Amino acid sequence: MRNQVRSGGSVVVPAVNAAHAATVLRSLGRRGVHTIAISETDDTPAFWSRYCDERVRVPDPKTDADGYRDALLALARRDAVAAIVPMRETDQFVLSKYRDEFAAAGVGTVWPTMPQLRAVHDRFELFAAAERAGVPVPETQLLTDVEDWDRERIVKGRWALLAHDYDDRFPVNGFASPAKTIFLEPGEEPDVDAIVDAMGHVPIAQGFVDGVEYCMRALYHDGQPVATSQKRLVRGYKYSRGPSIYHEAVDIPELERLGLALLDELDWEGMASVGFLRDSDGTFKLLEVNPRFPASLPMDVHAGVDYPGLYWELSTTGETSTPVDYRPGTATHLLRGELVHLHSVLTEPNPLVDRPSALRTAASMAASFVTHPRFDHLDPRDPGPFLRDVVNATKSATKSILEKVTRRGGARTETGSGPSDRTSTAVSSDDPAVTRSTTADSATTDLDDVATAGTTETTEEQADQTNDDPRAATD
Repeated sequence: MRNQVRSGGSVVVPAVNAAHAATVLRSLGRRGVHTIAISETDDTPAFWSRYCDERVRVPDPKTDADGYRDALLALARRDAVAAIVPMRETDQFVLSKYRDEFAAAGVGTVWPTMPQLRAVHDRFELFAAAERAGVPVPETQLLTDVEDWDRERIVKGRWALLAHDYDDRFPVNGFASPAKTIFLEPGEEPDVDAIVDAMGHVPIAQGFVDGVEYCMRALYHDGQPVATSQKRLVRGYKYSRGPSIYHEAVDIPELERLGLALLDELDWEGMASVGFLRDSDGTFKLLEVNPRFPASLPMDVHAGVDYPGLYWELSTTGETSTPVDYRPGTATHLLRGELVHLHSVLTEPNPLVDRPSALRTAASMAASFVTHPRFDHLDPRDPGPFLRDVVNATKSATKSILEKVTRRGGARTETGSGPSDRTSTAVSSDDPAVTRSTTADSATTDLDDVATAGTTETTEEQADQTNDDPRAATD
């Protein structure tokens, strides 16, 4: 289909509310590419970029996947449109499922086929592929196959995206978010049936691995890596980790070898970020694969790997001419996330991770702003996305706080007493074997609304942003 691909000058970019949407617009806009940003909302930060040439409202893929597909195909059929950039799991699913239709419309299809994507979204099969490739993995089983409950384990959804094509129990014309990761207390057998019912399918159970998160990113085409880079998570949304908000480009040969080995085994096409945890022995163990442009993409671009530009060249010509000048040691911050991280240190105990000193954390943050003054959203040459993100986060947090105050006031009026000391065992948010005080939870969630306000990086990232499991980090 290569001869059908136009060499025109327009690109379609899903304007998700995470920072990497603005990064793609900036990269391609500075090349003179006409950028068409699409979103199901009007207040997404990327719409405010000076490099956003056109704004288009589209259906929400989570609730109307067919409508979203039709909107993308209508844009793809424009004479000038040559590429569509997958920014989140739902984008990638629609592009992969209807790959032939998009190719016929004339856009470059530098993304995985449906079987390739399924092999990544099915975590059980993904870890089997990793073992075939010689990539170390945590002990992984279907939850229903576990017999030994004496070791530390986590339970997470088998599927990274809940789509009807993967399981008949999932939404027919849309997508659902995976349930939050559950930490199982050693020596206590959980209610397996309750967990399966809550998740809507049989999830996987993995041996708990403590360590530092790393990612190996790669852009693949025709079975070969066009460019690679690596990320080390320095700080996550919470001190227990979570999605990365301060990240550093690194260069570790073993990390690259393992990441490429897995992508080679998958016969990958397009962009991917392979996540690992490095345990205390220095062994990299597979965490997940994100089959799209990563949310911390600004770090890669600051470090000299212009993935959006390379993707554009592959989509339009099948070759690349942009030089890659990778600079390990480059680090960037998501400022909103730094605020939430500090808040977690000040207010949130965690049963799995020792809470660090607030003073030392604040001092470390201040020093890192001086030594690495680069940011994911904030760009003095294009301040619109950052300012819009601040407005969105403030509105969302204010609304949430007011709703909580109203609910608590209503509860006091109804009961005639203060906050309840009862405990909750909701399977959808925590291990049913572990009870936690509802009052303690509510006291620490107000700034979580700042972390998640308007953030639609992926359905999994939304689910994990306030997770207590330190293995639940996503990119």
